[in-house]
Amino acid sequence: MTPRPALGLWMCTALVVGSMVGSGVFLLPASLSPYGGISIVGWLVSAGGAMCLALVMARLGALIPKVGGPYAFAREGFGDFVGFWVAWSYWISLLTANAALAVATVSYATVFWPVLGASPVAGGIASLVALWGLTFVNVWGVRAAGHVQLVTTVLKLLPLAAIGTIGFLYFQPEHFRPFNPAGGNPLTAVTATVTLTLWAFMGLEAATVPAADVRDPARTIPRATILGTVIAALIFVISTSAVMGIIAPADLSVSTAPFADAAGSIWGNAGRLVIGAGATIACFGALNGWILLSGQLPRAAAQDGLLPAAFARLSPRGTPSFGLIFAASVATVLIAMNYTRGLVQAFTFLILLSTLATLLAYVFASTTGLLFALRERSGARAGSGARADAGAIPGPSAPVGRLVVAILAFGFSFWAIAGAGPETVFWGFLLLVAGVPVFVVMRARGGGRGEAGRGVESG
Repeated sequence: MTPRPALGLWMCTALVVGSMVGSGVFLLPASLSPYGGISIVGWLVSAGGAMCLALVMARLGALIPKVGGPYAFAREGFGDFVGFWVAWSYWISLLTANAALAVATVSYATVFWPVLGASPVAGGIASLVALWGLTFVNVWGVRAAGHVQLVTTVLKLLPLAAIGTIGFLYFQPEHFRPFNPAGGNPLTAVTATVTLTLWAFMGLEAATVPAADVRDPARTIPRATILGTVIAALIFVISTSAVMGIIAPADLSVSTAPFADAAGSIWGNAGRLVIGAGATIACFGALNGWILLSGQLPRAAAQDGLLPAAFARLSPRGTPSFGLIFAASVATVLIAMNYTRGLVQAFTFLILLSTLATLLAYVFASTTGLLFALRERSGARAGSGARADAGAIPGPSAPVGRLVVAILAFGFSFWAIAGAGPETVFWGFLLLVAGVPVFVVMRARGGGRGEAGRGVESG
């Protein structure tokens, strides 16, 4: 008897929200403080771009409810090679994000244990404990990981909700004057803030990746994707605005824990500790979500013959244990290579690589959405593996509407890549090219020729 899939609507929504609401939102007020009030415009633009991406992901998730999310979409639309590139880049993003979030979890825990920040060795060991502890939770079972995600998501939203509501009682409008304190072209300032806020929205596609473990994926995945993105966007804009209104810009720009400092100014040291705990839980929950995805993505690529078969094998508990342990091992190496930088510097380095690698997956996913919308408008079939009965899918109902949304999603992703900076793009390109020999070896072994995902190559 086939076991019932473990992830329902609320667990999938928690996976989306939990993957997004992590380290970014707790650090961003300090990063955005030099831009003042215009940073709110940047948040709104990022939220709009994220919603366009969410609508594209929701549509594709319903049409192609396969394990792998953006990888499965790109392969369906453009064939094995593009699919492999997206899988490779997205996998790099997951591996580096796991390392970054493990470091960030320990970074916030320094509110309680300062020695973790004072000693790189202690910080590195604590990061590995968090990483491997959650890896074994995911190896134990998808349902266990889903419950951890649901509980941590609820817990970490509570302190954000407190700051985003009660905090407005202490709001000082003069902190937002002048509106563009950096001066210069407002568009330049908005672009800079969009680039900064983009990391917070990474993970909006989380529900599309473990499709095989989702109940009624054609309906659950799109609803969870859109609902989770809306919830996260509201949290980001409201809570960040509250913090910027509580703390003076000069103080905020040098804060290492903006939300905790805002709580401390309202409730004293007890409030600071509570928000510090919320930030730690936020990173812990985000780490759990990204670890889950780091096993599912290579599983999908291996099932299609684009990665070694070991990644597709499931444990007796139905989890891709080899992929999970491999991902944790790579993240361990990344943490070990960067622990001498200190927590903040290591986190910054890892987050840049993760962001760029994810953006490539977003570019090809939105392009696949564009391809399907053009085919639908011309009356052609969406793709060789796409569902024909994708009714009741949230989002624009007309092909023209879906076409516009896909174009906006692509434009936003492309713009964000351009804003990532030449150094980040350089390293991201090198990592992407490094995957080509892997594709050649797997193709020489006869991989990647299955009927399920040939997309354009199948005519």
